[in-house]
Amino acid sequence: MSDDQTTDDGSRGEQSNGSAGDADAERGPQGRALAAEPIEPSDPEEFGLVQAWWGGGKGKTTAAMGMGMRAAGHGYRVHMLQFMKGGTNTVEDVRGEYNAIEHVPGFTYENAGHYGWHGFGAASDDEDHEAEAEAGLERACELIDGEGLDEDDDTDHDRLHMLILDEVLYAADRGLVEPDDVLGLIEDKPDDLELVLTGSHEEPTYLLDAADLVTEVRKHKHPIDAGQPARKGIEF
Repeated sequence: MSDDQTTDDGSRGEQSNGSAGDADAERGPQGRALAAEPIEPSDPEEFGLVQAWWGGGKGKTTAAMGMGMRAAGHGYRVHMLQFMKGGTNTVEDVRGEYNAIEHVPGFTYENAGHYGWHGFGAASDDEDHEAEAEAGLERACELIDGEGLDEDDDTDHDRLHMLILDEVLYAADRGLVEPDDVLGLIEDKPDDLELVLTGSHEEPTYLLDAADLVTEVRKHKHPIDAGQPARKGIEF
């Protein structure tokens, strides 16, 4: 289809590599071509719920980031703050999601984790893990209060629409932050802020009344149990 051609529904289309202009482009309902649109800053109409993703299965962070990517694709402002993920000797410090998020307008991230894993290093490291988690909690409070949002994000947004607190439920489960502090974040958040909390193999019973969506991610089988180490592009 050339620049001057129109689609079956009367809309005009432009031809580009891999876009709807190709003859073999994927087509949706009624034969309409599926093509990406430019991302323009926008405000959601129905955000404001609290989500909690927990369980022993893989996919909690992945699900949260997927929602963040979807929201950013609609032009909404998304930020992810990670607890406890400070890197280990088996996982690269710069994960694939960091590189990807850098290229998505309106989606930013930061990390509040200490190197290693809480409870598996020197006893003195536990104090560092706790200090990092407490700093992460303070940062979460700032973001919920509308402070400290990175303004250099290629969008015109001056406020946050979705805040992902990745692994914060693990931090609460391991005593690095208090469950009451997590509840405090929920109580203090703006009515139109979508708050997404992930982590913990233990059920966060303290959240059941406060959260609008609680999803348990269950494990039936995982290659790590057979000795498979974390894989680049899958786990990090």
